[in-house]
Amino acid sequence: MSDPIEFYFDFSSPYGYLASECIDDAAARHGRGVVWRPYLMGVAMKVTGSAPLTDRPMVSAYSRHDMDRSARLLEVPFAFPEPFPIATVAACRAVYWMEGRAGAGAAKSLARALYRAYFADGRNISEPGVVADVATGHGADRDALLAGIAEPAVKERLKEVTDVAIGRGVFGSPFFIVDGEPFWGHDRMAQVEHWLEAGGW
Repeated sequence: MSDPIEFYFDFSSPYGYLASECIDDAAARHGRGVVWRPYLMGVAMKVTGSAPLTDRPMVSAYSRHDMDRSARLLEVPFAFPEPFPIATVAACRAVYWMEGRAGAGAAKSLARALYRAYFADGRNISEPGVVADVATGHGADRDALLAGIAEPAVKERLKEVTDVAIGRGVFGSPFFIVDGEPFWGHDRMAQVEHWLEAGGW
């Protein structure tokens, strides 16, 4: 099997959520796996000087409309959450803690559940207690997870992934790297699939 797709995302990203619901299926159609890499997009935004779509005049109304429309097209449950945006440190650390404890598959399952908790169920996953509650449904011990996301090694893992992402030119969510080729945005997923099918162009 060829190298997996690298999927960088932030849990506060609506388009990252939509991508999370279909990237594995898209990759599987072409014999690829996916490595999920939650990172802190807010750090990248400080570097680029950008702001969330919903904070930009004119863009805000369009982006909210487009998020709803895109979710309907994909038949993915979606309700724009409040508060928005949120800090995603606890959610990201929880995924890396889970990866260290139970492997990449369990971490990916938790990441999907956290995304759905926020964008489908309106649960504020910036709160460590909410993150822990979600994780208990995926085999985690609540107290162990709360302690785990405060571990220096887990904190360092998230910082390292974020620093490496920025060093590689990752600045948004979702952001895919396929065979070294960068693709930014849920609206580039068709190009990702074409690249996988054609072997590039």
